[in-house]
Amino acid sequence: MPRQFFVGGNFKMNGTADSITSIIKNLNAAKLDESAEVVVSPPTLYLLPARQAAGEKIGVAAQNVFDKPNGAFTGEISVEQLRDVKIDWTIIGHSERRVILKESDEFIARKVKAAIDGGLSVIFCIGETLEEREANKTIDVVTKQLNAVAKELTKEQWAKVVIAYEPVWAIGTGKVATTAQAQEVHAAIRKWLVDAISAEAADNTRIIYGGSVSEKNCRDLAKEADVDGFLVGGASLKPAFVDIINARL
Repeated sequence: MPRQFFVGGNFKMNGTADSITSIIKNLNAAKLDESAEVVVSPPTLYLLPARQAAGEKIGVAAQNVFDKPNGAFTGEISVEQLRDVKIDWTIIGHSERRVILKESDEFIARKVKAAIDGGLSVIFCIGETLEEREANKTIDVVTKQLNAVAKELTKEQWAKVVIAYEPVWAIGTGKVATTAQAQEVHAAIRKWLVDAISAEAADNTRIIYGGSVSEKNCRDLAKEADVDGFLVGGASLKPAFVDIINARL
C-alpha cells in the first residue's frame, strides 16, 4: 500500500477565533485531494472551536503537550485534556520549541511517548541548523533526535508517528531545501527506520517536509520518492494552503 499523503498546517501563534474559523470553513468547502490526510494546528485557545468547525476530513492537532498526566504544571496541557475535547494529534519537537524554549531531545522523546501512550498521534519534528548543515552534520543531528524517541517507543507505536523533517535554516526564512536536499535527508531517515525500528516501519511511516513550503515549490517536492507530504507554517494561513494539499493532483 502506498503511504497516504499527509499535509499539516501549523498556525503557530497566529489567528483569532474569527480568522481560524474562516480558514477551516474554507478548507471544508474546498475541493481537496481525497486521498490526502489533512491536519490543522491552531493555538491552544482555539483547539475546541477549531474541532467544532472542522468537517470529518480535517484533523486538528495541538501545538504542544506535556509529558505528565496532570499536576502543578502551569500553562501546560495534558494528553487526557486533548483527548477529552476530541483532539487526536499533537506536534512535538518543533525547532521553535527546541531553540527558543530549550526543549531537549530527551524531554521531547518523553512527550512523544506520553502522547502515544495516551492515544494521540504525533507529528514529530526534527532538523538541523544552518551551522550544522554547513558542517555536514545534518544526518548526525536528525539521527540523534530520532534515537531519543526510539528509546521510548515500541516498534508498533511508530505507526502513530509522522516524522516532519524541517531544516531550521528554512523555517520562515523563505529558503527552501532543494528537492534533492530534501530527498537525501528523507531517504536517510527511511534507512534509519529500517536499521533502528523495522522494515515495516520504514515502509509505512510518513516522512513529511517543512520549511517555507509554498504553492510554488510543493509540486516539485511532492514528486520525490520519500517526501510523503508537508508541514506548512505561514502558508497554511492563506488560500494557497489548498494548493499545497493538492500538490499531487
